[in-house]
Amino acid sequence: MSQTLDLTAYPHAQRERLRFIDCCLHYFGQVARTDLLQTFQTGLASGTRDLALYRELAPNNLTLRHDTKLYYRTATFTPLFEHDPQLILDKLNKYAWQGLTMGPNLSGICLDAVPTIMPANNILAPLLLAISQRQAISCDYVSLSSGQQSRELVPHTLVNNGRRWHVRAFDRRSQSFRDFVLTRFTRIQPLTLPIIVGEQQAQDTSWHHILPLTLMAHPKLPHPQAIELDYGMEIEKGTARLTLAVREALLGYVMQQWLVDCSADYQLNPAQYPLALADHQQLNAITNKALLPGASL
Repeated sequence: MSQTLDLTAYPHAQRERLRFIDCCLHYFGQVARTDLLQTFQTGLASGTRDLALYRELAPNNLTLRHDTKLYYRTATFTPLFEHDPQLILDKLNKYAWQGLTMGPNLSGICLDAVPTIMPANNILAPLLLAISQRQAISCDYVSLSSGQQSRELVPHTLVNNGRRWHVRAFDRRSQSFRDFVLTRFTRIQPLTLPIIVGEQQAQDTSWHHILPLTLMAHPKLPHPQAIELDYGMEIEKGTARLTLAVREALLGYVMQQWLVDCSADYQLNPAQYPLALADHQQLNAITNKALLPGASL
């Protein structure tokens, strides 16, 4: 549990430096003044003041060892801030702390087991430009069903499905909003003609339709508690459940990535699909169930 201190009286930049000190102590057990200097490009005097203020706010959280010039976490440490585990793991995964005093000890301790397929910069740059400027694009796109074709798209959002990047866009050929894999574009050029109302993100009903979904451990698992712990499920009506709010347009990605059995009678192998949809009526409003594991069974 973090301490309940009101830190709003301090400038935002200083709060962020205090948060950094707290984070280093909390997760790695040490911090140095040089870590502050390198991370925030501050001077020696500023780093000294920040560490002195932190010691004033939490005197029992750290101790200085003069032989190493490092501040170490104490046995009575209690964090001053709430820290987001996802941000911490992302920074570790991207080697964000490798230049700091604790950096050499962090090499290789956090990795992505499954790499995400990244798009080329000559595809990503014009897509982001079109999204930010609310422009349409002319492009060549290679699909599994039709091969390479020229299209006109109005992109609005980039989506990572866990393995690769997609763009959500209005397709002028089909007159519908669809998903396109970024690595399958071979040419992108901006179009100067303005987009119309029906092509804008606000008209993408599947994107804005939020579905409440209730998941549970697959009923055929011999030890469902393991899955219940994995997903932090809570007891509802005597059974452990997890409730998610998912965009309809992204539902297939979530169900596939999380390996959710969507079949009515839970026919999929629980060793491969350890999660299951608890209430299948929640899918009644879905028109396209093609990506939902077992939904067609």
